[in-house]
Amino acid sequence: MKFTKLLSRLALFSLSLVLVISCNSTNESPNSQGNTDEQATGKPVVLGYSNWAGWWPWAIAEKEGLFEQNGANVKLQWFDGYTSSMEALAAGKIDANCQTLNDTVSFAPEAVNGEVAVLVNDNSAGNDKIIATEEIQSIPELKGQDVAVEVGVVDDFLLSLALEEEGMSRSDVNIVDLETGAAAAAFVSKKVDAVGAFPPFWLTALEREGSHELISSAAFPGAIPDLLVTTQTLIDERPEQVQALVNTWFDILEFMDNNPERADEIMAERANVTTEKLQLFKEGTDMFTLEENLTAFSDGNSMKHMPYAAQEMADFMVNVGFIPQKSDDLSSIFNDSFVKTYAEKQE
Repeated sequence: MKFTKLLSRLALFSLSLVLVISCNSTNESPNSQGNTDEQATGKPVVLGYSNWAGWWPWAIAEKEGLFEQNGANVKLQWFDGYTSSMEALAAGKIDANCQTLNDTVSFAPEAVNGEVAVLVNDNSAGNDKIIATEEIQSIPELKGQDVAVEVGVVDDFLLSLALEEEGMSRSDVNIVDLETGAAAAAFVSKKVDAVGAFPPFWLTALEREGSHELISSAAFPGAIPDLLVTTQTLIDERPEQVQALVNTWFDILEFMDNNPERADEIMAERANVTTEKLQLFKEGTDMFTLEENLTAFSDGNSMKHMPYAAQEMADFMVNVGFIPQKSDDLSSIFNDSFVKTYAEKQE
C-alpha cells in the first residue's frame, strides 16, 4: 500500500468525527484508575497515551497521586492503537495526547480544536527500529521486499528516512499497512520480510529466528521527539490545567530518579512487560530534562530545535507524499510558555 490511505485520512478527516473509536471500544481501554472527581477546575482533562517507553511514566502520576498534588484533574485514556489516539485528539474526542512531532505536523492542520505541543517527553534514541530477516543485511537489500509498518506514522517515517539516506524511496519496497502490534506479529509469522516497530513490539519481532536490527532511530538524532500535545481549546479555556500537566511531568521525572524500583514496577505493569525487559526499552529512550525542553522549543538550525525540525519534517513529508502540503504556519503547533513558567518557578 502506498500513500492513498494516509492522504485520504487527511483529506477527509471530518469523517473521523463519526468514525473515531469511542472511549469504551475494544481498541481503546479506559484506565479506570484515573482521577474522576469533579474538582473546582471542572470536568477531567482526558489525556491519551499509548505504548511508548517515554509515555509509560504517566501511569506513575496516576498511581502515586502526582496529578492531584499539582491540581491536575486528569483522566488517563489508554489506547491500544497509537493511530487511534491521534485520530481521537484531532477529532476533539480527548483533550490531550502523547504523540511524535512528525505525526503532530501531519494531523494538526485538520484538528477540529487545534493541536499544540507543550512539552517534550523524550527523544527516540534507538527505540524505533527496522527489523529484518537474516538475509537482509542493509537498507538497499530491502528493495522489492515486503515491509510491514503502520502507514503514515512514526516508524513509517523512520523507514522513509533510512531509504532516503540510501537514495531510495518507499516505492522501492512493498509497504504492508498494519497496526504496529499486528505488523510485528506478521513478521514473526514470516508473512513479511521486515517490520518497523516501537517498544514493546520490536522485542516481539526479534523472536523470529535470524531476525536482527537493520537500523534504528539512533541513526537520526532529534528526528523523533515524543511530545505532550494538547488542543488549543484546552489552552484557551483551561490554561491552569495545561500548566498542571507540565508541572506533573517534571514531578514524574523526579519520582523516577528518587524511586527507581517503584517507577519501573509501575511502568512495566502499564507496558505489560517484565521489569527486566523494561530496561531494554529505557536504553533507547532519552528522557528530556527541563533544560533540553527549553532548547527544543527555541529557534535554531538543527534537529534539536523543534521549530526547525518541524519545517524539515514537513518538507520531507510533502516530498514523499505523507501529507499533501505544508502548513503555512507551523509555529502555531508550539507553545513553550508552560515549560518556561515551570522553569521560572525553579529559579
